[in-house]
Amino acid sequence: MSGLTNIVWHESNVTKKDRQEKNNHRSAALWFTGLSGSGKSTVSVALEKRLHELGIHTYRLDGDNVRHGLNKNLGFSPEDRKENIRRIGEVTNLMVDAGLVTLTAFISPYREDRDGARALLGENEFIEVYVKCSVEACEARDPKGLYKKARAGEIKGFTGIDAPYEEPSNPEVIVDTEKQSLEESVQVLVTYLREKGYIV
Repeated sequence: MSGLTNIVWHESNVTKKDRQEKNNHRSAALWFTGLSGSGKSTVSVALEKRLHELGIHTYRLDGDNVRHGLNKNLGFSPEDRKENIRRIGEVTNLMVDAGLVTLTAFISPYREDRDGARALLGENEFIEVYVKCSVEACEARDPKGLYKKARAGEIKGFTGIDAPYEEPSNPEVIVDTEKQSLEESVQVLVTYLREKGYIV
């Protein structure tokens, strides 16, 4: 750690504000959180497509995708989950600084870790999106067959079965994928972004 004393932040001549003005929209992170199978990836993919069609500069970070590269050395222990989200928070912060509307789809089961990402990004650039769906409905969907494996004891520490999921206490947006269609969920999010002045 002592080597960190020799590292100095190098400022850029192009600011986040400059990038936002060129893009003609503000940048922020939409942090999708919810159980496995709740619809985080599905909703974020559809929202990204809609925003792209509207001319918004976006990038999507997905839990499984990131674990193929940046976080492939991490498992699913509480400590590794914490580090997974810490790294994602840092990458998301860079993408928001680059002027992008960044969509992150991670279970991120611990409130403390999500709050850490919020603190890093700042209140006006962190939009917590709770993809609400009961364990029963997620298990009925089970798109990856993970609940079945968890019930059979093949996966240990599976969120919602034998590991906790802490619901957001005060998310900016809730999409309820048991009650809302995909199109309705996307529209709720686009409306929020417009009403709050992130996009026009």
